[in-house]
Amino acid sequence: MTFKELGISKDLIKGLTELNINQPTKIQELVIGHLMQNSGDLIAQAQTGTGKTAAFGLPILERINTKDNKIQAVILSPTRELAQQIKQQIFKFTKYSEKVFTEVVFGGEKIEKQIQNLRRPTHILVATPGRLADLIRRKAVDIRQAKLMVLDEADEMLSMGFKKDLEFILNTMKHQKDIWLFSATIPTDIKYIIKQYLDPNAKQLKASGNELVNEKILHQYVPCDTDEKFMVLDYFLKTQKKERGIIFCNTKNSARSLFEKLKSRKLAVGILEGDMHQKDRDKELRSFKSKKLDLLIATDVAARGIDVANLAYVVHYEIPKQLDYYIHRSGRTARAGKTGISMALCTKNEMVQIKNIQKELGIKMKQVPFG
Repeated sequence: MTFKELGISKDLIKGLTELNINQPTKIQELVIGHLMQNSGDLIAQAQTGTGKTAAFGLPILERINTKDNKIQAVILSPTRELAQQIKQQIFKFTKYSEKVFTEVVFGGEKIEKQIQNLRRPTHILVATPGRLADLIRRKAVDIRQAKLMVLDEADEMLSMGFKKDLEFILNTMKHQKDIWLFSATIPTDIKYIIKQYLDPNAKQLKASGNELVNEKILHQYVPCDTDEKFMVLDYFLKTQKKERGIIFCNTKNSARSLFEKLKSRKLAVGILEGDMHQKDRDKELRSFKSKKLDLLIATDVAARGIDVANLAYVVHYEIPKQLDYYIHRSGRTARAGKTGISMALCTKNEMVQIKNIQKELGIKMKQVPFG
């Protein structure tokens, strides 16, 4: 189906065309097709990198009354980076339509400045849970008139420790509203949120098996000893020549150690990990996006919210402890219709996790020999 057939207005379609978004992705077709015809709560399981922002963003924009300057929709996101991206995309969608005012609030920036910005007309508020909860407690923002709440990357919000903030926000919005929940996985905590806050008859659009992982990703693994991992990585990077990618570690200490090793080899490498100041994280991400850096070493704090075009690969230098982290990490590559590699370096003890990933996601990981 086309965006026109899904019911999207011609002015928004004009903005999409300029962004070279001409054909809806599978999740966009499913979600937009439903939301343009129905009200009520929605639960959508969708992998990262498939155009979820347009899937919920376009139906939101179709519902906004531009003559009413109150906050009409709230979009919650787990990370500052993803929140900023959502705001930017919504802004680009509306280039040729009526002016829709969107504000974004997140931790790591002076709250006074954000409070001042919220005094301007705001139709859509994009926020991280911690900062929005803080603003509500300060009575600096009123979301009680909002008729719509989007929980984007809901599983990640809970895994990052935002459960109390999320519940506080949802309890603040006890009035009649639609909740649209998007999540790559549906763990126990998400099931609790669904049971407590969503309509029992909420529409469910659930991908199954390998649909949870982008089909354009080539999944590979290399069995090796722990002390061989750096040699394997070094060889893999040489095969990739000038291609760019992200290498994931489980801990900030591992990330720091690997960063120093690669930096000593004069590679254009950056790092993102949880102990860094926000301004330093922003600086590294800007350098990576502008192609000043070819490689980024990251912990799972950075597995979300990084939308960098044309990344050829991700490497799991350490196998993630949680299945959903494998999904989120892998989703950094093969975006916007491109192909990409998800390469895991695993010891004998980690082979159990490799088998579990294949079984749970319904994918086949190709073994690549080393040596």
